[in-house]
Amino acid sequence: MADLTWSTWNTFHNATRGDFVEAPIGPGVYEVRHAPTGALIAFGHSGNVAGALADIKVDGGEGGWKSLFRKALPKPNVMELEYRTYPTASRSEARTAAARLKSLRQSYWRNRMDAGMSARHG
Repeated sequence: MADLTWSTWNTFHNATRGDFVEAPIGPGVYEVRHAPTGALIAFGHSGNVAGALADIKVDGGEGGWKSLFRKALPKPNVMELEYRTYPTASRSEARTAAARLKSLRQSYWRNRMDAGMSARHG
């Protein structure tokens, strides 16, 4: 698999204002974050990235924040959310890329936590 190349960060769409998603209609990986804090809101792969992003509900209702997390969280303002995408050639490549990214993210946080613990107890 080639090096991952993400799109630039885009402001998340606000359906009530008539905004639309600028993302691949084909397979790929997506990531949604809270811009001020960098907190991950949604991450996944799909055969239709634009459709997956459009299905993320930020105004409550079925499929909203409760479906992304185990317990209800305060909803961030939709204007504070941004997303990026990584298009792939196939759904299988998207699944592989998402697994690789998830592993890299977990490794990063594990190393960061280990460094923090070392600094406190060193």
